[in-house]
Amino acid sequence: MDRAVIKFSSEDCGTCHKMSFYDQKVAEELGLRFINCMMQDTVTYRQYRKILLAQYPDKEGMGWPTYIVCDSPDAEFKILGEVKGGHPKGEFRSRLQAVLETVPAGEG
Repeated sequence: MDRAVIKFSSEDCGTCHKMSFYDQKVAEELGLRFINCMMQDTVTYRQYRKILLAQYPDKEGMGWPTYIVCDSPDAEFKILGEVKGGHPKGEFRSRLQAVLETVPAGEG
C-alpha cells in the first residue's frame, strides 16, 4: 500500500520552512512517503489539490503547514488523518504516530 504524508505549505511561511529541516526525515522514519506540496508549485499543487479540498473544501481552518496522511495519494486516495501547524520535532513525530495508530489493524 502506498501510504504518504502530504505537506501543504507556502514559500513565505516561516514555520513551514523551519519544519522542513526534519519533517521529511520523521515521516520516512515512520514508513511514510513524503510529498512536499507548496501552494506556489502549480504542477504539484494541481496533482494533490483534490486531497486538500476533500479535507478543507474552502481551505478554511487549515494550518500552516498542514500535513495530510493518506493512502494511495496518486489514485483513489483515502485520508487517514492530519497534523496541522508547526510543532517541534518530537511532538510532530508523536502527532504523526497518533494518526497512524488510528488506522484499524489490517489496513496498515
